[in-house]
Amino acid sequence: MLQKSVAVFCCSLMFAISAIAQEAYVPVAGDKIVPVDYAQKANWMFMPTGKEIKGKVDVFYIYPTVWEAGESGYPLADINDAKMREAAKYQFKTQGSAFEVGNVFAPYYRQLELNFALSKGGIAGSASKYYGGMPKSDIIAAFDYYIKHYNNGRPFILAGHSQGSMMIRELLIGYMKDHPDVYSRMVAAYVIGFPMTKNDYAANTYLKPAQSADDTGVIISYNTQAPDVEGINILVVPNSVMINPLTWTTTEEEAGVENNLGSMIVVNGKLIRLAHLADARISYKDNALICSSVDKATYSSAYSSFFPAGVYHENDIPFYYFNLRQNAKNRIDKFLNNK
Repeated sequence: MLQKSVAVFCCSLMFAISAIAQEAYVPVAGDKIVPVDYAQKANWMFMPTGKEIKGKVDVFYIYPTVWEAGESGYPLADINDAKMREAAKYQFKTQGSAFEVGNVFAPYYRQLELNFALSKGGIAGSASKYYGGMPKSDIIAAFDYYIKHYNNGRPFILAGHSQGSMMIRELLIGYMKDHPDVYSRMVAAYVIGFPMTKNDYAANTYLKPAQSADDTGVIISYNTQAPDVEGINILVVPNSVMINPLTWTTTEEEAGVENNLGSMIVVNGKLIRLAHLADARISYKDNALICSSVDKATYSSAYSSFFPAGVYHENDIPFYYFNLRQNAKNRIDKFLNNK
């Protein structure tokens, strides 16, 4: 009788372990994944329709990493999680709004948690296959739905930060390659906080890095840090292709704070415009945009357990907020005037 009870217990335990393992499986690139239903307006942070469409150009915005697994421990976001959605809205308010220069479309998506990605070695390790699973599947589906049902042939800007920029990269090297007619309407892509590389451009020769303030159909990319990071910046991507957001040049000359039109910084819970805060200098040795004019203790990443002092990841856009906004408007004007 005891042996039978033990056998039943062991079978039950094995079944439970198997069920947990199934629940904990994280899809990877190549898996068959059913994307979020983007026909449902509830799955969009912003999806203007009808009279809400007021501009000649759209902006497709993808927010950075905001998902925290919490008690569930599952590294992929719950699309309906209220905390995740509020954090996504906050990111748009504090940084994404720099690109509020057209009709803004922004999907919610099942993004990957930072803790999990780092446990897999980050972008230099095996985390890329997880980013290429569910997050990529959702963003491709969202963009495709937007193009087919809401874009109506308008030119558009792609804008994102961090994980959002990883997803824009996926659109650029995948969707745009398969849809050159759509790509021809891209005013510019702001791939910030996860730079494009020389290898990306060599493998996808139809893509073009920005060379000035005026070119269109191009990619704007950089990653910001102090001159002296106190450790390893795991966000650095070798052979990064960058442009200076203050001068719109690709050389290593320093652009002083007098070139900065204004930063948008959260101070005591309020968004404040600060003039002449951040300078900028491209360093190809560091594969980063160097900012030397701010206080490192004040502006280093809040995620100190992941990023050492001197990493300004959360400020990639806020430091250069109004220069980025002016540039997006300028590129739109150039694009429309050339049509």
